[in-house]
Amino acid sequence: NKSSEVIFIVSSGLTDVFQEAVSVADVVLWAALYPLLSDSSELRSVRGWFERVGDLAACQAAANRVLHGKGVEALKTFLQKHPATQTQRRDSPTNATEVHSNPTSEIEEAAQIWSEGLKSSPAVTERKHPVLPQEGKRNVLLPSALPYVNNVPHLGNLIGCVLSADVFARYGRLRGWNLLYICGTDEYGTATENKAREEGLTPQEICDKYHAIHADIYQWFQIDFDFFGRTTTKQQTEIAQDIFWRLHERGFLLEDTVEQLRCESCQRFLADRFVEGECPHCRYPEARGDQCDKCGRLINAVELRNPQCKVCKETPVICSSKHLFLNLPKLEDELEQWLDKSTSSGDWTLNARHITRSWIRDGLKPRCITRDLQWGTPVPHEDYKEKVFYVWFDAPIGYLSITANYTDQWEKWWKNPQQVELYNFMAKDNVPFHSVVFPCSLLGAQDNYTLVNHLIATEYLNYEDTKFSKSRGVGVFGDMAKDTGIPSDVWRFYLLYLRPEGQDSAFSWSDMALKNNSELLNNLGNFINRAGMFVSKFFDGCVPEMLLNEDDKRLIAQVRWELKQYIQLLDKVRIRDALKCILNISRHGNQYMQLNEPWKKIKGGDGDRQRAGTVTGVSVNVACLLSAVLEPYMPSVSHTIRQQLQAPHTCVSAMLQNTGTFICTLPAGHRIGAVSPLFQKLENEQIEVLRKRFGGQQVCKRHLSIINQGSPAETMKMCFPERAKQLTALVAEQGNKLRGLKAQKADKSVIDDEVEKLLQLKKQLSLAEGKNPEPAAQKGKKK
Repeated sequence: NKSSEVIFIVSSGLTDVFQEAVSVADVVLWAALYPLLSDSSELRSVRGWFERVGDLAACQAAANRVLHGKGVEALKTFLQKHPATQTQRRDSPTNATEVHSNPTSEIEEAAQIWSEGLKSSPAVTERKHPVLPQEGKRNVLLPSALPYVNNVPHLGNLIGCVLSADVFARYGRLRGWNLLYICGTDEYGTATENKAREEGLTPQEICDKYHAIHADIYQWFQIDFDFFGRTTTKQQTEIAQDIFWRLHERGFLLEDTVEQLRCESCQRFLADRFVEGECPHCRYPEARGDQCDKCGRLINAVELRNPQCKVCKETPVICSSKHLFLNLPKLEDELEQWLDKSTSSGDWTLNARHITRSWIRDGLKPRCITRDLQWGTPVPHEDYKEKVFYVWFDAPIGYLSITANYTDQWEKWWKNPQQVELYNFMAKDNVPFHSVVFPCSLLGAQDNYTLVNHLIATEYLNYEDTKFSKSRGVGVFGDMAKDTGIPSDVWRFYLLYLRPEGQDSAFSWSDMALKNNSELLNNLGNFINRAGMFVSKFFDGCVPEMLLNEDDKRLIAQVRWELKQYIQLLDKVRIRDALKCILNISRHGNQYMQLNEPWKKIKGGDGDRQRAGTVTGVSVNVACLLSAVLEPYMPSVSHTIRQQLQAPHTCVSAMLQNTGTFICTLPAGHRIGAVSPLFQKLENEQIEVLRKRFGGQQVCKRHLSIINQGSPAETMKMCFPERAKQLTALVAEQGNKLRGLKAQKADKSVIDDEVEKLLQLKKQLSLAEGKNPEPAAQKGKKK
């Protein structure tokens, strides 16, 4: 019941209720009827009872606490901020055994539609740039959260933003939507300044370098942006400063002097992400200066307990500085009205709703939008000319400026809420900035901006039950994935299979091997390859005639049901569940072939041979459908299947547009191409090598290239003081371990392994200290 919070508050204050002859059932019913009866004369027969229960002190206190004295109309807003717990849909994909209980007419209908084939399939339209909104079309604007430019993205970054958005973008295009998918690197802020200091480059050089790295990684993962831009542009400055002035002119900015942390050792104010300490709310010891990753609460850096400068580890001091704030409380009513509309009509993930709800419930506070930095969008106000915009005010405006770099008609997307649907994809820690801060900036600017309709947030992806860490060499980062020899489609499949939708999930090498070998190789690949091979081997490469019996029609109905589920789920951005539908279709196909045994019947009489032909023809058409539904998830594999089957170009759009229709796209007589296996087995030995390689302390590819080049200048740029401290401790620890093993007279193979680990650690230490990691050859020694 959506009134559960009201009931809970009431029950927590029920001291004398039972003495007044009111039961818990009365309280529950009273809370449920509150919206209907509190301002209404309806149902007069129960008015007396309602008023008697409502007179209880606990009930009055609950109503006041929930409504904040605003009247019953505020209850609607309150309930929408406290959504009911989602239960599994009755039509969630299973093994589709429900089809067996469907009436005969439904199965016959599916078979009839299937037999009609590609008679009236929609034409395939090529994407033409620039993509602009069109009258009468579903216009979808899809920006993925902008990745920080200062580091290489890991697998968790990929699945939380760009990969999930790519699946939905590809799907939307197949459905015939007019869709624009944009992204780019977020390049301003202290993180970039610090990275530049570490590598001995200017901030702009760091941005140029890592923007190219990001672009290469996303290209390898087949992320199909319409445009991949960046925030260090003239358009970013112009649009951000325009929004700033509009907020300023309309009275939505405040001026205040704030206390900030300053590191005397580094001689600078510490931006939020460069101070770390204990969270004042949950006591998490590694909270950042702007947000705690554990409890999700936003905090001010000065609230941290035992703060430390992340650069030098010294304790910062508190100093004062004058800043500008976005007056969120003044915009709260307008924000709530917009949130009511967006969350009730759009697809917001449950975590996005809850995180936003907690912000509003706790009450909005003014949010600082300026920082004492050099690398950022300049504040155009004369009194603040030495400051730049805070990254969380500035960065989301990057969506607008990147679109403006794509087309000078960008306002047709961003100032057109009547025609455009806006989807945002992100990890959950980005939610409040996209559901509260950024919308408030655009609402306050009062320039008819397009606001988010659908906010899609994932939980976190961990690595083998720990966190990804570039410094410790833990986990797979984007530039390393292709060096594993595993195709990008397999990476895409596995990341999407374990996409952290309802809770955190963990990447596991053994599980990746299991899913590859069972779901891709033995299920999907086995079925598609068998269907194609039977056409080639038994029917000279031509799809045989198909005379359907009840088993064939039942399979067609099952597959059609799964296709409809796939479309319903992806329409609601339930990406992981929709992938299960694909695997279910393949499983049905495998079971169908096993049951009918065409490899045996082809050796029998005319009737058996005819039956083998029907089973083969139906199966190869299921394989063609699989190529269509796989396209958003595994684009290269999808293309390969269609190439092997020589499928018509219109087959994908024909089956995915509208509500989803499984049709015979490869009729009798259609000639297919050469068929070959789609997937390779991942062997245990290969997986163990990869697990060790990415389990920590490996020398990363960038370091190895520097070693090979032997460039002293480049080596010096790799000097990391903090990393050197960590590695010094690790070298000492490994040395002690090695001495202990020698004292115990351990096996030589064990000692050799530990010696190799020590040597690798020493190489990394040399790099961190800016030294040549390879010892110079001694004179007189043979090389």
